[in-house]
Amino acid sequence: MAIRLEDKKQIVSEVNEAATSALSAVLADYRGVTVADLTALRKTAREQGVFLRVVRNTLLKRAVQGTEYECIQEALTGPTILAFSMEDPGAAARVLKDFAKGNESFDIKALSVGGQLMGADRIDVLATLPTYDQALASLMSVMLAPVTKLARTFNEVPTKVTRAVAAVRDQKEAA
Repeated sequence: MAIRLEDKKQIVSEVNEAATSALSAVLADYRGVTVADLTALRKTAREQGVFLRVVRNTLLKRAVQGTEYECIQEALTGPTILAFSMEDPGAAARVLKDFAKGNESFDIKALSVGGQLMGADRIDVLATLPTYDQALASLMSVMLAPVTKLARTFNEVPTKVTRAVAAVRDQKEAA
């Protein structure tokens, strides 16, 4: 189906706008995936804050020019679905990786972070990145550990004194 020039310009500007504010990008081949499955994928992506779009490769090449995702042009062959992580760098990778587990015909082609193109074998690295809340919780636990240990140490001093006094009392009573 032919797309009008105005529609093409709108698609390019929309994808370009998403690319300028995205944290990471993942490309996948969606051949053989049913429309119902793609609809479910789109719903999951929306919930996770992921920009998901099927775009013609020629339009996608124009859209990513001048952005840090210009490197994905090498991977643009065949039907491509594009996912940009907007809030969490690993969100798009997690969404597409989970979807690929249930759909054997869905293949992840490549991903890009920080202007570097990586192969599909690196998807696990990006997908296992902690979310903002998980990273914050981990940081807080690291910051809280020394304070907790100090409090335990201070609490141990009176406990040792109490044990020593009890031991002396027991010894005197036995004698």
